Amino acid sequence: MQPTNVELREESTALALTWPDCGTRLLEAETLRRASRAASEIRRQVDGVELVIPSGLYVSAVEPIGNYALRLSFSDGHDRGIYPWSYLRELAGQH
Repeated sequence: MQPTNVELREESTALALTWPDCGTRLLEAETLRRASRAASEIRRQVDGVELVIPSGLYVSAVEPIGNYALRLSFSDGHDRGIYPWSYLRELAGQH
């Protein structure tokens, strides 16, 4: 399922997704950054390297990827994560 609206809120520190069946859910930039499935982030986790989130982290860009996902860029320079709609629903606690 695809959201009907996607927008940045709270000075770009939260992503608001409006779903047709459950309304709007907010995901904090820090939550999204920690949840990145980019290969570099998976490698970091496997190696046991802790992710240090800088103060004031925000989403700097939102790019649709086809009809199935978003690519998010963050103020710390990370821009490789692709977030499928199903994963965003999971992160928001909506299954």
